[in-house]
Amino acid sequence: MQYASTLSRDPAATYRQIDVVGRSATASAAGLVQLLYEELVAALRASAWAAEHRKYAIKSDRITRATAILFALEAGLDFDKGGDVAITLARLYAGARTTIINASLGHDPAPFRDTADNLDEIAKAWRSISN
Repeated sequence: MQYASTLSRDPAATYRQIDVVGRSATASAAGLVQLLYEELVAALRASAWAAEHRKYAIKSDRITRATAILFALEAGLDFDKGGDVAITLARLYAGARTTIINASLGHDPAPFRDTADNLDEIAKAWRSISN
C-alpha cells in the first residue's frame, strides 16, 4: 500500500503536506502569498537548524523548497501593475536565492536565519493584509 508506506516513513511530513494543500485550496490570492511566505520562512529556519546540526539531507531538502518558493513568488509578480514594488521584490527574491545557494555550500546557519528574519518582516505585512 503506497499511502501507508509513505505515512509510516514520516507521518509529520505527510500531515504538513496535507495541511498546506488544504489551506491553499481555499485561500485568497493574498492568502496564498502569505502561505508561501510562511512556508519559505519555515524552510529557511529548518535549513539553519539542519546546517547547525549537520543534517545534510534535511538541509538540502529545505534549501530546495525555499528556492522553489522564491521562484514561485517571483513568477507571481505583476510588473505592469506592481511597478517599482514588483521590481524591488524581484531583486529581493534574487538576492535571497543567491544568499541561500552560497550558504548551502557551508555549515553556517546565520545566512539562513538572517534571510528568514528579513523575509518574515514581509510575511508579517502579508498577514496584516489578508486578515
